[in-house]
Amino acid sequence: MAWVEQFETTIPNDTAAAIEVQERIVSRLEELGYPPRDVFGCRLALEEALVNAIKHGNDNDPSKSVRVKCCIGAESFAIEIEDEGPGFEPQDVPDPTAEENLEKPSGRGIMLMRAFMTRVDYQGRGNRVLLEKARGNGDDE
Repeated sequence: MAWVEQFETTIPNDTAAAIEVQERIVSRLEELGYPPRDVFGCRLALEEALVNAIKHGNDNDPSKSVRVKCCIGAESFAIEIEDEGPGFEPQDVPDPTAEENLEKPSGRGIMLMRAFMTRVDYQGRGNRVLLEKARGNGDDE
């Protein structure tokens, strides 16, 4: 795979820093002509993954940071986001669509990431997530 852009950065445990990374990636996807649905899905999944790392993984601790490793290509996009938290077991997160969980706020971000990305894979102790998106053909607008 020939990547158009690759970068690795460590950001402070702050949502403003996360938004900067998110916008950098989204802008690049738009420049590469990714279909609007792909750009929307990637933006949403990135926001969820970064906010999860900051709020849940690092417990909003300003002394912690989030590592981001990103590869953007003409046909696919991949990002790895790692926080300094203890991790978690994704299969233990309740299904937000189950009747008993409809009123609960947890689990929706993971569900959205899985809906919009081609691959969502939690690695290590659950404090590192890999998101991948294969470019769509734009026919489903």
